[in-house]
Amino acid sequence: MSVQISASDVNKLRQQTGAGMMDCKKALVEANGDFEAAVDYLRKKGAKVAASRQDRDSNEGVIIAKAAADGKSGIVVEVNCETDFVAKNADFVAFAEAIAEVTLANKPASLEDLKALEINGAKIADLLIDQTGKIGEKIEVSKYETISAEKVVAYIHANYRLGVLVGLSADAEGAVDAGKDVAMQIAAMNPIAIDKDGVDSHTVERELAIAKEQIIAEGKPAEMAEKIAAGKLNKFYKETTLLNQEFVKDNSKTVAQFLDTVAKGLTVTAFKRVQLGA
Repeated sequence: MSVQISASDVNKLRQQTGAGMMDCKKALVEANGDFEAAVDYLRKKGAKVAASRQDRDSNEGVIIAKAAADGKSGIVVEVNCETDFVAKNADFVAFAEAIAEVTLANKPASLEDLKALEINGAKIADLLIDQTGKIGEKIEVSKYETISAEKVVAYIHANYRLGVLVGLSADAEGAVDAGKDVAMQIAAMNPIAIDKDGVDSHTVERELAIAKEQIIAEGKPAEMAEKIAAGKLNKFYKETTLLNQEFVKDNSKTVAQFLDTVAKGLTVTAFKRVQLGA
């Protein structure tokens, strides 16, 4: 006579081992409800490895950035492992690509919602545990970003170590190539915002305060500090905000001026930059 396995029993085994819900249920069925035998079953399958590696750092991995077929949205995800050896493995990269594909198709609202998505009938959260058991390293999805725009361009840099999404204001002729150029700019220069309006007030106040202290320390009168600090703030905007930065491929233009040469009024409406381990 078969033993009835309750949801609470399955959850208890999951908490104890870190294995997936379906694996835990199957283990309890195979063990006729015996917890110790179920743990042994999971250990033989490698699933319990996940529990023993939860405190390990998984700082290696890959970044996958993808734009939708219609070019109106995009996603970027970071899938982590523990070693560079695994990160370069074709099967691991394919696993990360599969996660990115289902994420792009569903646009989950959060990282937790992403992990609840299914690939071939199995939840990503459970597949991560399965992969941990198979590979012997902690496997995790640590970051997820998405944007929408009239034209979204995705770019992956440095052998899957950095991913960028760029949202442009129009799907103009040349927008894809321009988007890739701007994505490379973002990868290289790491801007903090699209323009000065996107810089938070705390950062502005901090930069002004630092500038004023530097000016006074140089012996200049306090009444001059405000005006000179404003000039330093403008320099800060030019160095750290995307549209005001010198365009890397042609430093005679800003990024804003470059985009205007591609299509009049073309600009960036959103961007995301995800770097491995950052």
